[in-house]
Amino acid sequence: MGHLQSRGDRLFDGANILLLGLITLIVLYPLIFVLSASFSNPAYILEGRLWLWPKGLTLTSYERVFQNPFVITGYLNTLRYTLIGTTLNVVLTICAAYPLSRKDFAGRGAFTVYFTVTMFFSGGLIPTYLLIKSLGLINSFWAVILPGAVSMWNIIIMRTFFQNIPVEIQESAHMDGCSNLRLLVRIVLPLSLPVVAVMVLFYGVGHWNAFFNALMYVSEAGKHPLQLVMRGILLQNQMGAMVGASEGSVEQIVAGEGVKYAIIVVASAPILVLYPLLQRYFVKGVMIGAIKG
Repeated sequence: MGHLQSRGDRLFDGANILLLGLITLIVLYPLIFVLSASFSNPAYILEGRLWLWPKGLTLTSYERVFQNPFVITGYLNTLRYTLIGTTLNVVLTICAAYPLSRKDFAGRGAFTVYFTVTMFFSGGLIPTYLLIKSLGLINSFWAVILPGAVSMWNIIIMRTFFQNIPVEIQESAHMDGCSNLRLLVRIVLPLSLPVVAVMVLFYGVGHWNAFFNALMYVSEAGKHPLQLVMRGILLQNQMGAMVGASEGSVEQIVAGEGVKYAIIVVASAPILVLYPLLQRYFVKGVMIGAIKG
């Protein structure tokens, strides 16, 4: 016989469903609106006649986006920054977290404290800029990647995950003559796929959305990431060249409205595709990595 809910329980469940449904609508509506606007005639957007579904269905905005060389270049640059940067981030995080997770690593407490201090204090913007300049990294690919090459917060999460792997497995491997490097590659990492996937998601999203390092250290337009190109389009209203109209004209304003929504969709699509693929690892990786401090 199934469990019979009291009237209070039913009211509580109903209120939860209504509240969660309302929150879902609040979150989904802007996403659906942006997607619909990108496929709609820009005139309907400016007139306020677009509410949910596309009106005057057209692909003109996307055609203008992909015909713009700065957008394509920015997209390729962002892909390169994200792929190489995320790979470097994950490798460095593993290299730092694994030794700190080992009880037989002399001085791990001192190193942990030393690294943790960087979470609360930094040199500031001007010293960082002078450092990047003295290293000869201005206007280079590495100026975007290296300043944020590793996150101490992510090191702590991964270190905690490694600490939850049974010590007996590692001791058995050592008894069989397994070196520390082989132990990490052959045993620890295959057991740590959930937390590695979380790190890939964290770092990947960070690189994809990043623009500040490029804004500060890269002045060449050909090396700008997509987010910096979007910043120029959305904030500085540089639509004339993209839509083939004179600056400030009515045609530019109308066409630019559709282009703004199209470029937002283009910039967000890879992350929206990546997240469902890593979602099954996400909760497990974060929860296990946060069990211990």
